[in-house]
Amino acid sequence: MLTSPMSDAAVVVEEQAAVLKTLPDFPLSNQRCASQLQQRLDLLLLAIEALDVGSASKMLASAESLGLQSIIPHALALWRLRCTNPWRRSYNRTLLTLDQAKALTAIAHYQAKPLNVTMRQLLIAERQMRAKQLPVGTNFLLSDYLDQFRSHFSSRMNPRRAKVSVLLASEPAMDDFALGLLNQLMFCTGTIGMERLWISLFDGEVA
Repeated sequence: MLTSPMSDAAVVVEEQAAVLKTLPDFPLSNQRCASQLQQRLDLLLLAIEALDVGSASKMLASAESLGLQSIIPHALALWRLRCTNPWRRSYNRTLLTLDQAKALTAIAHYQAKPLNVTMRQLLIAERQMRAKQLPVGTNFLLSDYLDQFRSHFSSRMNPRRAKVSVLLASEPAMDDFALGLLNQLMFCTGTIGMERLWISLFDGEVA
């Protein structure tokens, strides 16, 4: 008896399961993630947007290619997941499920990986500027990224949050923060970068 081919829906589920199973589960209360983890994921994606103008649409394309449509079927769904960052103006007070957090982690990895060379150039430029004791924002390679990040951050984050207000009030602090996110993104671009990023998100969070 011939076996019928898998339906398109079954193939999607199979692919999605493969991506999600790549990342280990952690014994968390109610299988929900901590708000600090959600904040970090959103900020890493914000840094990617500052690096790559067209990255918002590419994130949706990555979700589709990774078979994550049931978690992120459209732009609104992605926006809602990112608004679990408590620093957001539009914070929705929802805690991500493990699968939702895994989906955002996978997207961050696959979006950051092609930007590896760009990020490396920026971080080299940062070291050179600091060695010369010059403001990092005066470097032409860095200025575009820092300006874009500051614009995204100020338009999307809630200035009533204490840490947000501190960053908005200090250009050097904002620059250091944006460059710190670049270093974190570099961390997740290697061969097992997605797994390393995922595990790092849970440092001190596992119950």
